Amino acid sequence: MRCPYCGNDDTQVKDSRPTEDSNSIRRRRICPSCGGRFTTFERVQLRELLIVKKSGRKVPFDRDKLARSVNTALRKRDVEPERVERMISGVVRQLESLGDTEISSETVGQFVMEGLKGLDDVAFVRFASVYKNFSAADDFRSFLTELGNDERSKPNREDD
Repeated sequence: MRCPYCGNDDTQVKDSRPTEDSNSIRRRRICPSCGGRFTTFERVQLRELLIVKKSGRKVPFDRDKLARSVNTALRKRDVEPERVERMISGVVRQLESLGDTEISSETVGQFVMEGLKGLDDVAFVRFASVYKNFSAADDFRSFLTELGNDERSKPNREDD
């Protein structure tokens, strides 16, 4: 594993343990050259997934791109990294469990929106604004009104 600080190819694993959801291995590493410490995650990839864009173009699924999108939506939000990682792993598991190697970008977006909705409301709206291509303040207003109506129509579990 290459050191992200100095680029040295020879790093040492100091600690390995499964993540909370047991779907990956968390490794603490140290670079003998510069002394830098960093964490890596190792995951099982069941199959190669292709994302079918709206244009029809097919691109390989990129977990890092998904994580960057989620982290952009979560920028400056106080959400624990472990919860974010669990949500991203959950989205990947959902995609892999669909049983198809070609998945529409809309499906990916819906799974991410569901995950963010349970993680952080602001990040959910941020992601939705890009995913749904909001172009004016009225788009936000309509989305939030619709979201509020959806929340009010759900049964209140405390009443059960």
